[in-house]
Amino acid sequence: MNNERIQQLIRFVQEEPNEPFNIYALALEYLGHQPTEARLYFDQLLTQHPDYLPTYYHAAALYAELGEREKAAELYEKGIVLAKVQNKQKTLLELQRAQQAFEEDADEW
Repeated sequence: MNNERIQQLIRFVQEEPNEPFNIYALALEYLGHQPTEARLYFDQLLTQHPDYLPTYYHAAALYAELGEREKAAELYEKGIVLAKVQNKQKTLLELQRAQQAFEEDADEW
C-alpha cells in the first residue's frame, strides 16, 4: 500500500467528489491491505454511483472474501444485469466467470 498514492487519491476525491473513478481507484488502493477501508469506498460507489460498472466485480469479490456471501451474490447479479444494460460484453463475461467461480466455491462448503 502506497501512502503517498492514497493521499493523492484522497485529494482527487475531495476535488472531484462526483467522479466515480477517483473513488474506485482509492478503493482498489486499499483493497489488498485494508479491506475494511476499501469496503467503505465500494459502498460509497454502490450508493452514489450505482451505474459505475467496474465497482461490481471487486466489491462482490471483497464481500465474498469477508464472508458476506449473500451480499456478494447480490452484487454479482446486479453487475451482470448492469453489464447487459450497458452492453459491455467483456465485463459481462468477467462477471459471469467470477460469479460461476463464486458459486462453485459455495458448493464446496
